[in-house]
Amino acid sequence: MRILVTGGAGFLGSHLCERLLSLGHDVVCLDNFSTSTRDNIEHLESDPGFQLFERDITSLYGHTGYIDQIYNLACPASPKAYQADPVKTMQTSVLGAINVLELAKRHKARVLQASTSEVYGDPEEHPQRETYNGSVNPVGIRACYDEGKRAAETLFMDYRRQYKVSVRIARIFNTYGPRMQPDDGRIVSTFIRQALSGDPLTVFGDGSQTRSFCYVSDLIDGLILLMNTPNCVLPMNLGNRDQWTVMELANKIICMTNSKSEILTWPLPSDDPKRRCPNLAKSFNRLGYYPKVPLNEGLMETIGWFQVNSPRRSAFVTIPKHFPVIPFTKTTKR
Repeated sequence: MRILVTGGAGFLGSHLCERLLSLGHDVVCLDNFSTSTRDNIEHLESDPGFQLFERDITSLYGHTGYIDQIYNLACPASPKAYQADPVKTMQTSVLGAINVLELAKRHKARVLQASTSEVYGDPEEHPQRETYNGSVNPVGIRACYDEGKRAAETLFMDYRRQYKVSVRIARIFNTYGPRMQPDDGRIVSTFIRQALSGDPLTVFGDGSQTRSFCYVSDLIDGLILLMNTPNCVLPMNLGNRDQWTVMELANKIICMTNSKSEILTWPLPSDDPKRRCPNLAKSFNRLGYYPKVPLNEGLMETIGWFQVNSPRRSAFVTIPKHFPVIPFTKTTKR
């Protein structure tokens, strides 16, 4: 197939492009490089099945050629990035969704929306099921992302009902792995960068809030399964159901990096969720999806990648022997 990946040079997008190429598909990557880097896809650009368009999804224009499937991953995903320009974040979610849905309607392509666990807000239900409508503050500092993604889900379902577009919605929980930006403000990348640099690890609140951490290869498995499994229309949670407190994660990363870093606590930011964990019953029963990579293994791969690629290198860790984690297989254009 010929598959469009918007946000294809980002953390998740680059891994998805790589996997789709390894499966023999032609991949069209669209990215404006606002929060991504060309380094993520540099190793793909020599592949004859790979094509790059440097464009903004909010003003999608020009001819992309025939498309069989679309994965819409274009949107800043870390609080630091999406709060830097909240109006643009909302535009990316809403106008971007309309643009990819119109493209899917025109080409009769199936389109997958990369939504987020943030649609549940600071949840009152735990773990979160897809039927839970969430507890989101529509005027808070995180609302540009939370409500933007919720609006995008509405558009996807309305395009399905009104125009019969074949849609999929993935609600993605915390994902980590190689190619995360060191300064993106997300918890795993921040803790690893701080530990490798010997800086204090900054824990917000008392560290008792919980998160579930899914390794990137497991998340990519889930996206591809959701896209290609028949009759999977409803939103679907993708992530890892194992829970860790923020303090447990901080101590684990300090231990794994042999770091001398201390832990400093700061006030909890506004609207920061206290608990976040997916109920995976629906994705397991309908997709056969289940994450395989344990946290220790995924963290070691991620730490090793940061050790090699971070501008501030350290001698704290032994670099794992094998990475990148998701293998890239050369393909030829049909």
